[in-house]
Amino acid sequence: MTTTVVPGKLLTPRDKSLVASEAATRLAAAIRSAIAERSSATIALSGGNTPRDAYGLLAREPGIDWAKVQVFWVDERAVGPTDDRSNYHWAKLTLLDPARIPADHVHRMEADSADLEAAATGYEEALRANVATTGGLPAFDAMVLGIGDDGHTASLFPGEPTVDVRDRLVATVRPAPGREARMTLTAPVIENARLVLVLVVGAGKRPALERAWDVQGDLHQTPSRIVRQCHGDVTWIVDRAAAGLD
Repeated sequence: MTTTVVPGKLLTPRDKSLVASEAATRLAAAIRSAIAERSSATIALSGGNTPRDAYGLLAREPGIDWAKVQVFWVDERAVGPTDDRSNYHWAKLTLLDPARIPADHVHRMEADSADLEAAATGYEEALRANVATTGGLPAFDAMVLGIGDDGHTASLFPGEPTVDVRDRLVATVRPAPGREARMTLTAPVIENARLVLVLVVGAGKRPALERAWDVQGDLHQTPSRIVRQCHGDVTWIVDRAAAGLD
């Protein structure tokens, strides 16, 4: 028998538009709180249609001093910054440009670099230079994650060794059939975020969610189970279809 326990808080808005709205509201609150406490905030963004809608709403949130926000990415494909598959590209269109975030506060993952390993090392250096630490590791004020139909999160894929990387903050991901090479934050960084928002939409995600929430399971088969190990606050924002409520 499968026993599921949601690791964190679960919100079940009716549809994807309300998932995006809830995510934007919570991201804005985390950013405002960090600026009030430390005069700066750091966020890590993921790609996908649902986060994209949330970022558009976040750009219109009042009372955020974007000059005090540093923006990073959770992962990125090995494509250029104007490619439609680029996580950076869509964040630029929906959030970076509308909110007028200073260019020197935007830290793109250069996963299109000819030397991906060197680019990953450089990104780790940027993390250490710009993200406040807790327990010796960067601790983002807010991080956005999603879950793929196969149970992956960030660019931690089933059957890949990347989920086990503990000695680096940023790792490269080799290409696979139907998937280009990538760059991703590793487990220690994901686990150390102060707030993790996991956005999930659609009935097709229900099986992956069940595996992530199952009290028993294999991290290598369902890397999104890594969220169970997060030290900070975790909020799952899951529409009713994905949650199995429709």
